[in-house]
Amino acid sequence: MIYGIGEFVTPEGRAAQAGKKQGQVKILQNAYILVRNGRIAEIGEGKPPFTGPSLDVEGRVVTPGLVDPHTHAVFAGSRVEEFLARAQGEKYTGGGILTTVAATQAASEEELVHLAKPRLLRMLSQGVTTVEIKSGYGLTLKDERKMLLAIRKLSEGLPMTLVPTFLGAHAFPPELSREQYLDILVEEMIPSVAKESLAQFCDVFCDHGFYTVEEACRILTAARAFGLGLKIHADELSYVGAAELAGELAATSADHLLYISEAGIAALARAGTVAVLLPGTAFVLDEPYPPARKLIEAGVPVALGTDFNPGSCPLASLPWVMSLAVLKLRMTPEEVLSAVTLNAAAALGLAGELGSVEPGKRADLVVWDIQSFREIPYWMGQNLVWAVIKGGHKVISPDSRS
Repeated sequence: MIYGIGEFVTPEGRAAQAGKKQGQVKILQNAYILVRNGRIAEIGEGKPPFTGPSLDVEGRVVTPGLVDPHTHAVFAGSRVEEFLARAQGEKYTGGGILTTVAATQAASEEELVHLAKPRLLRMLSQGVTTVEIKSGYGLTLKDERKMLLAIRKLSEGLPMTLVPTFLGAHAFPPELSREQYLDILVEEMIPSVAKESLAQFCDVFCDHGFYTVEEACRILTAARAFGLGLKIHADELSYVGAAELAGELAATSADHLLYISEAGIAALARAGTVAVLLPGTAFVLDEPYPPARKLIEAGVPVALGTDFNPGSCPLASLPWVMSLAVLKLRMTPEEVLSAVTLNAAAALGLAGELGSVEPGKRADLVVWDIQSFREIPYWMGQNLVWAVIKGGHKVISPDSRS
């Protein structure tokens, strides 16, 4: 039993919340949570009689475990020089992806696991209990498979839920023609990844200079035929109509959306597709922020992620993204909490299992060393986590926090 909770806060439901509902959360004072077999058994106020193991959080805040629905956390190498050049005014074009591809191709599966593990543990220490991780720095079947196997190994060794996404359609390998690589993606890579159950989703970087809407449609249609869920890097660098495609295909999520159109917003609303917004990328690239208020007012469920990657967004702090969302996206703290818990879980097809603290769901919890959850975005850049509970087990405690 977790008791002595000064403020307990959670969204509610087993699906993404949109519109006004996204800003509605349940709040209890002086609360307790009873966990049985790794799942939430009971929630209430006060301290009922209990003789089993218990944790007194001494008036602190408790929320669901945070969910990061968009990362590229498995990679090798650094792009610090690109980062510094961009700081001096050089425009981001995405060409640096191939720099990371070369480094990742040269690394072994064991090296990728070794590099990614501390990154993920730092995310866990900040309250993130579930993380989506994309491939996409391999661009060959051998190397994409290596990345996905590294994600599987990390999942087996860390107290986190890791969701693998196949992003073979990230860039084009220079040694092949565009048509050759598209054929390999559709005819070899997607069937192989699906057969080995290496990924739960397929993603495409649909933007100017990358994959066209027509190419993305071909890739995602093939992925759907093999049972993979659909995601799209949509309208990040320019408007190409990728959000409209996401709506047409009823993709689970459309991500980035810095240049989404009114038609794209309407398409996502009709389909119930989750808009995964990544304001850290806009901050790093000095691009316009995605129109969160328009999306919410149109009834599109909005989630938030870090987009942690070595190029366009070397940012791995989801609480810091929460601050950006309040400051730059004009989201309320309630909307933001839903965006990094229940709606983020929905963007991974997991809203029935996690993302809110309700009876029957997994006991993934964060204890924050503050008086109100509204302070999470306020104390920018500070790690406010006191403890993290994953599946009913304390995995981060005050004496183990890094």
